[in-house]
Amino acid sequence: MADKIVPARDAAALVHSGDTVTTSGFVGAGVPEALLKALADRFAEEGHPRDLTLLFAAGQGDGKGRGLDRLAAPGLVKRIVGGHWGLIPQLGARALAGEIAGWNFPQGVISHLYRDIAAGKAGSLTHVGLETFVDPRLEGGRISPAATEDLVELVTVAGVERLFFKAMPIHVALLRGSTADQRGNITMEREALILDNLAQAMAARNSGGVVIVQVDEVVAAGSLPAREVVIPGALVDAVVVAPPDLHPQTYATQYNRYYTGRYRAPADAAAPLPLTDRKVIARRAAFELPVGGVVNLGIGMPEGVAAVAAEEGLLDHVTLTAEPGVIGGQPAGGLDFGAAVNTEATIAQNQQFDFYDGGGLDLACLGMAEVDGTGNVNVSRFGPKLAGSGGFINISQNARHLVFAGTFTAGGLSVRAGEGRLQIETEGRAQKFGASVEQITFSGARAARLGQPVLYVTERCVFRLDAQGLRLTEIAPGVDLQRDILDRMGFAPLVGEVALMDPRIFTDAPMGLKDDLLTVPLDRRITWDAGREILFINLSRLAVRTPADVEAIRDRVDAVAGPLGRRVDVVVNYDQFHIAEPVERDWAAMVDDLEARLYGRVSRYSSSAFLRRRLGRTLERRRRGTIHDSGHAAEEALRQQDSGPRDPGS
Repeated sequence: MADKIVPARDAAALVHSGDTVTTSGFVGAGVPEALLKALADRFAEEGHPRDLTLLFAAGQGDGKGRGLDRLAAPGLVKRIVGGHWGLIPQLGARALAGEIAGWNFPQGVISHLYRDIAAGKAGSLTHVGLETFVDPRLEGGRISPAATEDLVELVTVAGVERLFFKAMPIHVALLRGSTADQRGNITMEREALILDNLAQAMAARNSGGVVIVQVDEVVAAGSLPAREVVIPGALVDAVVVAPPDLHPQTYATQYNRYYTGRYRAPADAAAPLPLTDRKVIARRAAFELPVGGVVNLGIGMPEGVAAVAAEEGLLDHVTLTAEPGVIGGQPAGGLDFGAAVNTEATIAQNQQFDFYDGGGLDLACLGMAEVDGTGNVNVSRFGPKLAGSGGFINISQNARHLVFAGTFTAGGLSVRAGEGRLQIETEGRAQKFGASVEQITFSGARAARLGQPVLYVTERCVFRLDAQGLRLTEIAPGVDLQRDILDRMGFAPLVGEVALMDPRIFTDAPMGLKDDLLTVPLDRRITWDAGREILFINLSRLAVRTPADVEAIRDRVDAVAGPLGRRVDVVVNYDQFHIAEPVERDWAAMVDDLEARLYGRVSRYSSSAFLRRRLGRTLERRRRGTIHDSGHAAEEALRQQDSGPRDPGS
């Protein structure tokens, strides 16, 4: 097989006018900078190639001219289909002005589209994007009227609405790896991420196109371990060796060995965040962390949650992830975003979105720029500024529990936290909670209809989404409800019983959150909700080891439900519940007793398939029915049960 190593200029000559070009990268990780520069240089010198179509999933740039903004010269690019635009302001401005036909689709949709193009499919069918600006009933993902084609359709499959994103042939894939051999086999051992390189290479190859890969080192043919090859040489047409200045690991870091996943950083604790509005918000969001659960933290304000979790000793009790494929460890921020240290695994981006889209996230914490009274959130477009949705739509629509995090106002906001209180020193100029949002990146109405738990956390208050819209549930000590909140909103939220935010959030000392999340007393686990007339029994993360543990739970249920003088409906949370085998009989007998004396209709749930099966075996002989996979499903099942005579064994 011929040597595939070529100069960057020769590789750029493989791109023809009118081609559809896809590029790898996430922010500054994995971006083929040398190939983009060579393409831009060729256009500047020759005026060719022209009228390219760019297809990319994640944002690739630093906001200052690197990345895809190298291709911003008029005439070089004609069409763009991209997931995140905020880091390529020059191309974004041209798309907004109609000089480029531009579409903004969810990052995960484009990531999956690579696989579907490779497989010869007509496109990608998904629920992601329904009732957002991507839905053709709203904007169809168009950035300006110049985007005239219908690239997404609303379809009905088996009676269910779905969006169909059309495939397109890929003529050129500009990708990046670490090492190539002379046959074109590519490894990625020094890269922070794997991304969609293999899927993009297959999509280009099966479209009859060419695959060009930038690396920083070349070795002899046949010397790479087969298990480490990410892009087989059979898919690669040309390899370019990039100089170090055009091959940084990220745009913030030339090289960090810990980002490769091959080494672990020392366990020395990082300095805690200063007690600013950012830390206050991150602290309140951290109260929602699911011990033992899988979490996604978005870019910007939510990044602080990882630092708070580290300070509170919680990193070993949650699995943090990032959408480009990072699992475990501590995600990095800024222009290092997407990379992480001390990871447990790094998988392909499209596989990460498989997991996200299927509901694998126990919690997502994302930013928010505009919010309206129905709970809609905009993070994608603000007048002349085009940010794009990135992975926000995939993540926000599908997480089991969702927290939006951001300041209450923007533009000059200054606050002081200390001694358990918050003082607003200078109010922000821009209202973020308004009568409407410019673009719907997250549909509050859809989330409310589907029963998705959603919180909106700011430095001064917390809202919860319910069926009627946003409800104010918490306020910071030191904040005036009317002056500092209601008078600075473009709509009237629902206001009932409002609690004070935990004063520890506003005190410059560790909060002891680890003990709170790992040790929940029974009086907080077994509660009566008078409004919904449901007894909630939260056994999440509880270990029952002895007969005394069983009796303590029986006593608490008796104390709460007994005085009501009637049978009650019950929802039981078995998430991450553990029961020692020697007390399983005691547990079943206790449940029999409570059902005979106190329970009416009962619904149970656990997100663990293993636990659902184990509990099912323990309880099935008593006709206790299905153990559901979420609290929403359990409550819905309770509502749907026959309202006639109640069967204690239900």
